[in-house]
Amino acid sequence: MTIALQPSAAGNRALLFVFLAATIEGFDLQAAGVAAPKIAPVFHLTPQQMGLFFSSATLGLMFGALAGGYTADRWGRRTGLVIALLAFGVASLATVFATSVDMLIGLRFLTGVGLGGALPNLVSIASEAVAPERKGRAVALMYAGMPLGAAVASLVALLDFHGNDWRSIFLVGGLLPLLLVPPIIAGLPALKIAPHGHERAVSWTEIFRREAIGTTALLWTAFFLGLMVVYLLMNWLPQLLVVHGFSRGEASLAQILYSLGGVAGSLIGGHLLDSRWRLPAIGASFVFVAAALAMLGLLPPVLALTLFVVALVGGGVLCVQSILYGVAPQCYPTRIRGTGVGLVVAVGRLGSMAGPLLAGMLVAYGSTPSDVMLIMVPVILVCGIGTLALIARGFRPALV
Repeated sequence: MTIALQPSAAGNRALLFVFLAATIEGFDLQAAGVAAPKIAPVFHLTPQQMGLFFSSATLGLMFGALAGGYTADRWGRRTGLVIALLAFGVASLATVFATSVDMLIGLRFLTGVGLGGALPNLVSIASEAVAPERKGRAVALMYAGMPLGAAVASLVALLDFHGNDWRSIFLVGGLLPLLLVPPIIAGLPALKIAPHGHERAVSWTEIFRREAIGTTALLWTAFFLGLMVVYLLMNWLPQLLVVHGFSRGEASLAQILYSLGGVAGSLIGGHLLDSRWRLPAIGASFVFVAAALAMLGLLPPVLALTLFVVALVGGGVLCVQSILYGVAPQCYPTRIRGTGVGLVVAVGRLGSMAGPLLAGMLVAYGSTPSDVMLIMVPVILVCGIGTLALIARGFRPALV
């Protein structure tokens, strides 16, 4: 069992902490993209080196998710979160002192490890901080912090607050998680797993038992496809809009609206997951995302209309992703929840790497921005089918 948090002052305080941590994580995830235009001429980065700089953090996220999930179950959610915040805070600060391309890429990988380690702990804490009927909304509130942090970072880039100093964005990204550690240690219970009654230690391999494999397969497939779409848009949307005829400033504004739409969409997703009519409502949300992606692919290059549809796409995509994050912890019992969510997040990170690579391959072979958006329509619909099948099983735990 765990030290349970109820919907009280302690539970609300826990939700505040995880929301702030997720916002900082979203800022740090976007930091590389914000700093890249300033870093490239300083280090004389080739396109291949720039690609390694971006992908190293994503690779680190995958390893970090596995480690963070194990830490959550072994030493407690608070300990796991504190270790992750310290890890990506220190790595981000160290990036300020990078003197070579190899050092820059290596530190970005370590930052990704810390960022990945935080997420299973954040999901587990949010899910366990409230009563069962509010779990979806609690996880969605936490997840809404990530696009909010990304929007803040994108706004910094648009308004050029960091000037010509690329180091300042990593300095802020490193200090913020370190400043959050003391309040979390002081104000958040340990949430440590403790043996009780018939409960026993569980190996992570048990999620592949015959009675668990169906839930595991559906969850992993949905996460892979969902994050493939999320990260394709996060990485390629500005470039695709520029190719479509918009200026870089207009594309940056669209990226901000995409993230802000994601904040609203995340919160909506949590309410849909907790509602009485969640199955048809969630099905409709996936259809909405598919329609918005198709609309974005078929639109003429009219700025106001494009910005509006981009905001709808961001809201829809992050809505269905927050639903998946809300579902994941409900598929695993408390004693292995961190490990189970960590594995799910790691598999999702494979999708987050596949999405940008797919877009790059499509563009290299002559696909237009419209083609890329339209190809994402069947991907998100398959993701929706898997999610609905998972929810129709009634959140049957992968382990009982």
